[in-house]
Amino acid sequence: MADDWENGGFGLYIHWPYCESKCPYCDFNSHVTQHIDHAAWRDAYLSELDRAAAETKGRVLRSVFFGGGTPSLMAPDTVAQIIERIRRNWPCSNDLEITLEANPGSVEAGRFAAFRDAGVNRISMGVQALNDDDLRRLGRLHSADDAMRAFEIARGCFERVSFDLIYARQGQTLADWRAELTQALSMAVDHLSLYQLTIEQGTAFGDRYNAGKLRDLPDEDLGADLFSLTQDLCGEHGLPAYEVSNHARDGAQSRHNLIYWRYGDYVGIGPGAHGRLTVGRQRYATECYSNPKRWLDEATSARPENPRTVLSLDDQANEFILMGLRLTEGVDLKRFERLAGRQLAPNKVKSLQDLGLISVQADRLTVKDQGVMVLNAIISDLLIG
Repeated sequence: MADDWENGGFGLYIHWPYCESKCPYCDFNSHVTQHIDHAAWRDAYLSELDRAAAETKGRVLRSVFFGGGTPSLMAPDTVAQIIERIRRNWPCSNDLEITLEANPGSVEAGRFAAFRDAGVNRISMGVQALNDDDLRRLGRLHSADDAMRAFEIARGCFERVSFDLIYARQGQTLADWRAELTQALSMAVDHLSLYQLTIEQGTAFGDRYNAGKLRDLPDEDLGADLFSLTQDLCGEHGLPAYEVSNHARDGAQSRHNLIYWRYGDYVGIGPGAHGRLTVGRQRYATECYSNPKRWLDEATSARPENPRTVLSLDDQANEFILMGLRLTEGVDLKRFERLAGRQLAPNKVKSLQDLGLISVQADRLTVKDQGVMVLNAIISDLLIG
């Protein structure tokens, strides 16, 4: 019997931990430093790729994702050597997707052609807003004009270009977002990631919110209206949602993120990188040390991870539901049953169907449009049941 991960595929995530500045809403493992030893980081990544390949020998790699941090600040030669080592270590699918996250600053945009020549074939740009006032509030260093110029450069270098926007920002009205999203859709190549602003504890925004200094955030009703408008406008422009926050033309979905949401296996390399890895028919959750210096020091001796967590079949079944119900395609109930050794509680499923929140057809459970806004409650109800 095939390992369960083969239903979702196999990918590789590489985390670059450094940024030019720390955005006030960001809770990712990102850091600001004055000096980076690029040669040391290159050698550490190459060593870790060899270690990961020894555990996953012969697997067909479908995607590579350089995330961060701001990986467009990496030396293009480092990226080139990493990609060359990846292709040497694993058989790769003919349509291997290699994505690099980038900020639309002039330094990063100036490197786009070099990243293309290194083997990157998809760029994901962190634009976040299309007006300068909101960019300043979000702590972004680029202007709207910088973003436009960088986007045009990216479009000239890569066939596949995605960019991110954050909405439900301070003081943002429905009319504001309609105008901004319409502009974004007129620019879009094939993919948009559209995230509602979330206030995370431990961030600068979290501290301001706790102190009552983060004002004019949309209330729950306006947040729902902003979400509905996003779905409608993107659908009208041929970029329907395929995941809660991600929209794409047919065939242009992020293959890497689909591995996460379809609950495949993925190796995580770099400070704080997480992974899901099946070894000897046992699935593990992996997590690298988050401190960049510690990770770099330990990578030289092939010990950059915290102890791995064994995932029981029930753990895996729960994670499968948590990830898969974010997708418009939903989840295969038979796959859940193989993992959990049980069905989702029939009474819970029926109750949610009667409320018009989910649909079940041919052993596939999907969340309906009206259920997406209460997705967390639906998942909790199904798993507790």
